[in-house]
Amino acid sequence: MIRRALAFGLLTAILTTMPGCATREKPVVIGAKKFTESVILAEMGVALAQDAGAKARRDDLGGTPALWLALTQGDIDAYVEYTGTITRQILKADPPDLAAKLAESGVRIGKSLGFRNNYALGMRKDVAASYGITKTSDLRNHPSLRCGFIHEFLDRPDGWPGVKAHYGLTQTNVQGMNHTLAYRALVEKALDVTEVYTTDGEIAQYDLLVLPDDKDFFPKYEAVWLYRSDFEKRRPDVVKSLRRLEGRIAEPEMQKLNAAVQEDKRSESEVAGTFLKSSLGLQVSSTEGSLASRVLTTTGEHLLLVVPSLLAAIVIAVPLGIVAARRPALGRVVLGVVGLLQTIPSLALLLFMIPVMMWLIGQGTGAPPAVAALTLYSLLPIVRNTHAGLTGIPRSLQESAEALGLPPWAVLWHVELPLAAPTILAGVRTAAVINVGTATLGGFIGAGGYGRPILRGIDKFDVPLMLEGAIPAAIMAMAIEAAFGLIERIVSRRS
Repeated sequence: MIRRALAFGLLTAILTTMPGCATREKPVVIGAKKFTESVILAEMGVALAQDAGAKARRDDLGGTPALWLALTQGDIDAYVEYTGTITRQILKADPPDLAAKLAESGVRIGKSLGFRNNYALGMRKDVAASYGITKTSDLRNHPSLRCGFIHEFLDRPDGWPGVKAHYGLTQTNVQGMNHTLAYRALVEKALDVTEVYTTDGEIAQYDLLVLPDDKDFFPKYEAVWLYRSDFEKRRPDVVKSLRRLEGRIAEPEMQKLNAAVQEDKRSESEVAGTFLKSSLGLQVSSTEGSLASRVLTTTGEHLLLVVPSLLAAIVIAVPLGIVAARRPALGRVVLGVVGLLQTIPSLALLLFMIPVMMWLIGQGTGAPPAVAALTLYSLLPIVRNTHAGLTGIPRSLQESAEALGLPPWAVLWHVELPLAAPTILAGVRTAAVINVGTATLGGFIGAGGYGRPILRGIDKFDVPLMLEGAIPAAIMAMAIEAAFGLIERIVSRRS
């Protein structure tokens, strides 16, 4: 019974999140990283794909490793990458023929979009002047400087590890933080140094000093389209439309587009549409929609994360709780394992499920890994409450049922589970409420839901946008809490 329950639970989690099984036409999916410029360029890609007659959407998938994985496994069709990132982080080599090397992975590369977005280190001008710092190598003389970088920059070879070794820097007060928040900390003098992208709108907005790379560490980061080889065969018209963007965006223009989003709080789709109209004469209809329609869309996405994961958790956890109650020795192991799962940080568990789901169903981003992680995260309260509910039944009631000649399965089904139902429902209630909040992390891997506006709001430092996800999430959690509370009272009376 337990083996069947586990198999059925996992099948429930997977099948309910398989993308578009009933949809005949596969939409074009343009990937984006979690920063403003990438989202703007992805919105341009969506508009260009739609102009070619394709259904298209944007998926926000975090950092470079997630985008590259999604591209190579077919979860997305194209995204804008930077040549320095391709050679230093993706390939970890600088091949003489970059296009041929990428073709080995089934990926094609376009020409430059017309601008470079190079890495550099930045400081407030007054802080740099007080230390006598005018270039990157001067940082070596000031080991006490406080540095804050995005986590990807802290790990990648063309980021902090490489620049630190190349310049012989000795700073130890280094922390990881969101790119936009690092800018805010720099302005408020909570930080001294952060990484900048040379097309960031914040450079002009905050009048920052971009330190010259005087020892030529950073490579050139030309913005280019990466797209799947089979995508070009499947939709050559879309690829041709995407490549209309090549050579069209100058670096000052890209900086203005970024500033329009970051400083003026305009939406990425609006900024992208305005540029395409002026540059290519393209009439782009807004994809933002009203606040109500956006909330309705993210609510549907969020429910598609919460409901399947909760159902799968119930199917798996209740049998495990029964086993834990019937076999105390094995029960201690079961409770220990599900308790251990609960101690794993939710984001770490989410990222761990990416390769697992890639191995199981061939899709490592989007809803499936998020649902799988939420399922595992929901097991503990349901298993524990099922165990507590069954072990809390007075032995005299069980003996009375057995005296009537009922077999063990009938005692369980007709006596024990009904009596334990209120306690089991309390565990399901706890798991459901936890799931609503934890599911917002699905925005990191393109799973949608309320995490999408929350993460975009953090990146843009846009409080109303953050609240667009946070308030509905809180309302959904309270609604679920109230609904399960009502169900528990009804079941308790009947029990």
